[in-house]
Amino acid sequence: MGATTLMFLGGAGTVTGSKYLVEVDTDAGLRRILVDAGMFQGVKRLRLLNWSDFPVPPSSITDVLVTHAHMDHTGYLPRLVKNGFSGSIWGTDATLALAEIVLRDSAFLQERDADFANAHGFSRHAVAQPLYRIGDVERTLPLMRSVEFDRPLDLGDGVEATWTRAGHILGSASIRVATPDGAILFSGDLGRASHPVLRPREVPEGADVLLIESTYGDREHMDPEGPAHEAFASAINEAVSSGGSVLVPAFAVDRTEVVLLALDEMVAEGRIPSLPVYVDSPMALASLSIYRARGQAGELNPQARGLTMPHLEVHEVRGVEESKALNSLGRSAIIISASGMATGGRVLHHLERMLPDPRHCVVLTGYQAVGTRGRALADGATSLRMHGMEVAVRARIVRDEEFSVHGDGSDLTQWAAALEPRPSRVFCVHGEESALAALAGRLSKELGVESVAAEPGQRVDVGAISASRG
Repeated sequence: MGATTLMFLGGAGTVTGSKYLVEVDTDAGLRRILVDAGMFQGVKRLRLLNWSDFPVPPSSITDVLVTHAHMDHTGYLPRLVKNGFSGSIWGTDATLALAEIVLRDSAFLQERDADFANAHGFSRHAVAQPLYRIGDVERTLPLMRSVEFDRPLDLGDGVEATWTRAGHILGSASIRVATPDGAILFSGDLGRASHPVLRPREVPEGADVLLIESTYGDREHMDPEGPAHEAFASAINEAVSSGGSVLVPAFAVDRTEVVLLALDEMVAEGRIPSLPVYVDSPMALASLSIYRARGQAGELNPQARGLTMPHLEVHEVRGVEESKALNSLGRSAIIISASGMATGGRVLHHLERMLPDPRHCVVLTGYQAVGTRGRALADGATSLRMHGMEVAVRARIVRDEEFSVHGDGSDLTQWAAALEPRPSRVFCVHGEESALAALAGRLSKELGVESVAAEPGQRVDVGAISASRG
């Protein structure tokens, strides 16, 4: 192997757990830099990977570079710190602000779920333990360092990193890592050509090696033939006519903001009645505050209108008792609650109550990973297991793919085609098997670049690829 190598520790062969290790052989010794530190989610075999020993001592990693704040890109950070990492965590200012919210919430949920399992005997272990605790998060936060878009960061030893706007969520970026032996571009999660809230993605400088996300690499987003989000509007109207309510499991970061804007427009256009909208997620509310503050700093597009939602009757639900009170509203309402794939959080309690009742509706607003409750609902499950019980699914389940802020196959291909210089080797990451294969094939055909799906544990000689460019 050459002086610079790349190893796929996560996000390879799956759509979760993104972790990529860059090793640079320097005069002072081996330099290790990790790009993203995501938590594995979904099926059990993936979740168990979070508990595995890290492939290298975390204490040997000098820096972690973060593309954006979502759990599958930052959620492993406190575990890394718990096991010895003490270097710097680099990300844009908005990413770090959102990551603080995400990590605190993650630790809280893990501690609560472990306590709940121990109290009710759900754990298969003698004593259920969280992956990390709030104290580990508190030790993680002081390690965070802010970077600016498009301003190269000198990491020493001839290594330089640059963040470029990716248009996926607030603060999201692609990261280009340049070493003495060659350059690697990490796409991060790429947004669509336009975003309802954010400024659009940009094209970074190209690199010898490209890692490109493939979440929607095998599909195309269809423009609605009629009004936007018509399936969502119909679901609301049908639930109201039946005397039911609508539950929206939404990602606390970015998706809640986009859903609220869409609802505000539906009410303004008279497509749905004016209903109380309850945002039942402290994490989503904290995220909304950050989005609004960054909007004043010019980070949002003008169409977002500062996220004011003047036509909505929005109620902020913060306390547990307030959340429980939503079980007895006595009128139709819309409840937005995390998590977006129904993997945990308050949304589970709402699902337990609402799923057995055919008057209600659950609207899924984004990608549902294999092994999650959201995916089970999308695939037509007749029951869900929650808190040790089987809950019947009689409520109407609706998918609104228009909310997706992941680029589709054409978005990803066009972004890659615009890179200058064009990469010599492309590795498709962060996708399910069919999406990875489809995007790799398309990039190879349309760009004339060797493109493959990355494999877990695969090690790549970056210097050799760079040298092959001639």
